[in-house]
Parts: sequence; C-alpha cells; structure tokens
Amino acid sequence: MSFGSKILNYQEDIIHDLAELVAIPSVRSEAVEGMPFGKAPAEALNRILSMAENMGFATKNVGNYVGHAEYGEGSEVAAVVAHMDIVPAGEGWDTDPFTLTKKGNLYYGRGTADDKGAAIVALYCLKVLKDENIKPKRRLRVIFGAGEETASDDLEMYLKSEQMPVMAFTPDSEYGICNREKGILRLTVSSKQHSSAVVREFTAGTVVNAVPAKAKAVVMCTDDVYGRIQKAASRMEGDFSFVKTEDGTEITSVGKASHAMQPQEGFNAATHLMKLLGEVFSEEELGGLISFVNRSIGTELHGESLGVYLNDKESGPLTLNLGLAGIYDSSASIGIDIRYPVTAKGKDIFAAIAESALQYGLKATLNQDNKPLFLPESSPLITLLQEAFAAVTGKPADVYATGGGTYARAFEGRAVAFGPFFADEPDRRLHNTNENIDIDRFMVHAQVCLEAMYRMLTQ
Repeated sequence: MSFGSKILNYQEDIIHDLAELVAIPSVRSEAVEGMPFGKAPAEALNRILSMAENMGFATKNVGNYVGHAEYGEGSEVAAVVAHMDIVPAGEGWDTDPFTLTKKGNLYYGRGTADDKGAAIVALYCLKVLKDENIKPKRRLRVIFGAGEETASDDLEMYLKSEQMPVMAFTPDSEYGICNREKGILRLTVSSKQHSSAVVREFTAGTVVNAVPAKAKAVVMCTDDVYGRIQKAASRMEGDFSFVKTEDGTEITSVGKASHAMQPQEGFNAATHLMKLLGEVFSEEELGGLISFVNRSIGTELHGESLGVYLNDKESGPLTLNLGLAGIYDSSASIGIDIRYPVTAKGKDIFAAIAESALQYGLKATLNQDNKPLFLPESSPLITLLQEAFAAVTGKPADVYATGGGTYARAFEGRAVAFGPFFADEPDRRLHNTNENIDIDRFMVHAQVCLEAMYRMLTQ
C-alpha cells in the first residue's frame, strides 16, 4: 500500500472544509486597498490560510495576491500550487453554485474542480506529512493564489519576495503530466464608435477565457425582415428565441459554456448569433465589427479564415475563442482568447490579426501574451511524478500537451501541471455549468498528490 493511501482517513474533513471554501464567491472584482482582486478572493485566501494555521502550519500572506502554508526545514523549497479564485458561476445551474451539494458520488459547486477542491486536498496532504512526523530534506509549501483565472500578476508578485521552488506541480489540469502548455494570447478588437444601422446593442460572455453560453442582440427591423430572421434561424445551427419590440426584435442565442482551451466542447452563442444576423443583413448594415467577425472568424475554432491557423506535433493546433462582445451606441468591442502551439510566437499571431482588423477600420489591442511552457520528459521532476502516480494507480503517467494555462509556467522550467482529473472522466470540470467532482475519483487524486508530496519532501 502506498504512503498516499493515508489521505483516505481525512476525506470527511476535506469535504467539510471544501464546503466552506465553495460558499465564498471568490470571483475577481474591483480592487480595494490591500485586496488587489477584490474582497471575495482575499476572503477565500485568508480562509484557507486560517485553516492551515489551525493545523499548526507556518503561513504567510503576500499582499492578498498569494499565500502559503509550509512544513519542514532546509534551504530548498518544493511546492504544490493551487488557486482560490473562480470564474463567475454563469447561468443554468441545477444547484446553488455556492453551496456544496452532493448527488450520488458527485459534489457540485463552483470551484470544486477548479481549483478549491485540489487546494484543500493539497493542504490536507501537508497535514498528513506533519501528523506522520515525516523527516524532511527540504521545506514543502502549498501555495494558494488569488488571481489565476484572470491571468493576473499574483505569482509574479509572490516570487518577487519569496524563494523560487526547486520543483513544483499544480493540480489544475489532468493526469498524466503536462510538460507542454500552449501560449496564451488575449486581445481586444474594437471600434471607437458603433457603426451599425440595424444592431442597436449586442452583448455576450462574462470572461474571455470561456465560450459564451448566451448572447443577446437588439435589432431594428420591419415586420418583413423580422420574419426573414426567424426563417433564417429555423434552418441554422443554434438555439434562438425572439421577443418583438416596438421597432424590431430582441434576439437571444443560447449556447454551451466551456473553457477557451477546448472550444470544441462548447457552443459559442455569440458567433452563431452574429452569423444569423449576417444571413439577413448586409455588411454595410451590420457595421465593421460584426462584419469582421463573420468574415474573418465565423464559427471556426482554429483561426483558419483569420490566417493564423498553426499546428505542431508537440502541442497540436491553435484554438481561438471569441469570449466577450459588447456593442453599444458609443463603443464596440470583442475579446478573443487564443491558445497557440509551443513552437509558435504570439507576436506574429497578433500582428496578423491586427492587420486583418485594420482592413475593417478596427483596432486590435494586445492584452496578454503568456509564452509557452516546454519541460523535457527527461526532467527529474517528471520521473518523480511518474513514480508517484504508478505507486498509487499501478499505471504509468504519460506526458501530454494542453491549451490550458496553469501556474506551472511561472516557475521558469521547474514546474508542471499534474492532476487532479483523469482522462477517462466525463467533462464535468473547469468552467462549465454544474461544475462538480466525483469524490471516489477525486480521492484517488488525493492519494497521488500525497505520494508525490511525500517524495518531494524526502527525496
């Protein structure tokens, strides 16, 4: 039996504390003094640090950006890194997203899978090591960030004052071992003023790194054109509903949310609604921004029409997600999230998009370019994690690539993403509605996590 199995005795405590964390709606909000990501992420961070203190660990809070709990002694530091912030709950939940709710083996709640569940498991793994009085060769930290979902500078701020770990993993992806992370490019395409003659308003999305599950358009049209829109909708892919207004209609498009790194798992309500409008109205009537989307992005997921499609054997194809849209009388903009292959350069992709946007009188603004991560398979850290995984599961842990962006890339080639989910599990995690964990499978992760942390502490 592996050392990792000792975590099974702590399952009830893990669930109890996870419920406390899920109850905090730790979505980023406007910064207040001493709380760079708003009050709720700071509250969640301080709550888990308080739990750690009650377990007897030394803790530190670095400006409500990041905190850690630490066990052991020595000049070196190893780390497990998780985050306490979450994406907005969104619509369509079958349960209260901020109440941990059990149905069979599943526990529902925003943050259960991403990433509060993994965070509380890592803390309890640290507690097992302390309770078992394991003699350390180095210090071991569980690090809790408060701004991961908004790709903020939380870890950057933390590492300005804190020691760089010699090795680390983040349980914020899936098994085996993610040694390749695509680059993340986020940009805005905008117009200083809205130029559409028929679209009075268009809104979609809550965050750029999720496929929007809902979009709305307020359209001016005659009764005849209203009928044409409904007819076009009946033969198109999508779920559209209409409310007649005094001078036209309000159209609602319902899609399916998913993480931007896997847009094929969702259905983009915004791009499909723009496509519907393009079936009925001319580009001159729609204006530059919607015309740009319909012609250069459409409902594609890989940037083909935009001229930025890329693919490599190391990490796979580029993915593109239009996550946000806001078109009003005085302004018009869309937000785009791109995950690009590890052998590509974000600056070249952005330059191509900026040139295309300019042809429609639009401006492209680069908001973020996170460079790719690529850690060789021969790394000692990968060997350690493979052995930990095999000790618990009896199976090897393969390396793989992802379009997701994790904390691993902040550690300068010393970290990877590792767990908490298994490749054969249904897609119930990440940024989806009805986010949940299967407790039986999650406790297998807990055993792997403890086994890995034991080895990081002692080898």
